[in-house]
Amino acid sequence: MSSERRYWFPAKRYGWGWGPPTTWQGWIVVVLYFGLIITGIVVWPPRRDLAAFLVWATFLTGLLMAICWIKGEPPGWRDGR
Repeated sequence: MSSERRYWFPAKRYGWGWGPPTTWQGWIVVVLYFGLIITGIVVWPPRRDLAAFLVWATFLTGLLMAICWIKGEPPGWRDGR
């Protein structure tokens, strides 16, 4: 077994943050995120209940960022070098 840590989300090459997932676990997280956003659109249509939808989307985005922070490569500003 390799002692090298495998990140679900690699750091972006340029800028700050994470790029697309590189493992199946990361892809599951992204698919679930978008699936739950769509579920929120169905349950709380933004035209009718914008506040509830924004709370839902903000919660999910925070959760996604927390997962990226825990399972992703440490973020930092990168300029491609």
